[in-house]
Amino acid sequence: MEIGVVFAGFGGQGILLAGKVLAQAAMERGFEVTWLPSYGPEMRGGTANCTVVIADEPVGSPIVDRPQILVAMNGPSLERFGPRVAPGGTIIFNASLVSAPFARADVRLLPIPMNAIAQELGEVRAANMVALGAVVKVLGLFPLEAVAEALSKELGARGRERLLEVNRQALLRGFSLA
Repeated sequence: MEIGVVFAGFGGQGILLAGKVLAQAAMERGFEVTWLPSYGPEMRGGTANCTVVIADEPVGSPIVDRPQILVAMNGPSLERFGPRVAPGGTIIFNASLVSAPFARADVRLLPIPMNAIAQELGEVRAANMVALGAVVKVLGLFPLEAVAEALSKELGARGRERLLEVNRQALLRGFSLA
């Protein structure tokens, strides 16, 4: 088994963090993992994406031509990566920022209003964790708590209890909508 997941969006949307947390959670659950970030020179607003490969044997390459799962946090990312998703795969997209539906009958389209949910939770930066929660549900490889633990390690718990709790709620909301 080898599953490729692509997270894509604007810089500043937490794309790389979401991928890194997924990779960490999978690794801690005994899977073979690669995480390959890619971003433009801009600090915020440029393009950002990362690829996570999760496998039950050593990963041959971190490059994925036909991912099984795409998280598109904005329209340009959906347009760029949507056509590459493998038939039978899943496209999870941010319905808060993508207004025009993407037409592809051979994949599962999962619109989630990630920004709106993050705003409801009081932390606009948590949209990436809404997306990650949905990815974990679609993958079905390990419990959501594994991702919450990896997130806690990544962010560091001391002094960040409120941020961690909001992100846990965001994970749960995304998981429940997938």
